Amino acid sequence: MIVRLLGRSVALAALWCTGALGAAAAPAATQDETTCRGTIGTRSIDGDVRVPRGATCRLNATRVDGNVRIYRGATLLATRVRVGGNVQAENAKRISVARSFVDGSVQLKQGRNGSISLTRNTVGSDIQLFSNRGPSVVSRNVVDGNLQCKSNRPGPTGGSNRVDGNKEDQCARL
Repeated sequence: MIVRLLGRSVALAALWCTGALGAAAAPAATQDETTCRGTIGTRSIDGDVRVPRGATCRLNATRVDGNVRIYRGATLLATRVRVGGNVQAENAKRISVARSFVDGSVQLKQGRNGSISLTRNTVGSDIQLFSNRGPSVVSRNVVDGNLQCKSNRPGPTGGSNRVDGNKEDQCARL
C-alpha cells in the first residue's frame, strides 16, 4: 500500500514537472495597467496605459510594453514614445502622437470636436481614422500596413506618408 501511494506521488510529480498538470493548476498571468492623468516621462511601463474619461495624459520618451487606450473626452499628447502594442481611442477629445514608434496599429474612432495629429511616426501595422469630427493631420509617417481614413469631417490633411500597404478612401492622397 505504501509503495502504491509512493508510486502515485512520483507519477504526479513527473506530470507536474512536464507541465501536464502545471498548466491547469497555474493562475493566468495578468498584464498591469497604468492610469495616466498628467505626465509620464522617461520610464518603462510593463503593461498598458489607460487615459480615463476626460483626463489629459502626456507621454514624453516613455516606453509602453502594452497598449495605450484613450477613453471618451480624454486627451493624449505623446512625443518620442515606444508602444509595443496599439494606440486606440474612441470618442477621444484630442490625440497627438509625434516622432514615436508603435509596433501595432493606431486606431482612432469617433473623436468629437477635437483634433488628431500623427506626425513622423513609425507604425508596425495600420493607421485607421474613422468618423472623427475635427481637424486631422497625418504627415510624414512610415506605415508597414495600410493607411485608412473614412467618414472624417473634415477629411485628414498632410502628406509624405510612406505606406507599405494601401492608402485608402480619404487617405488615398496622403
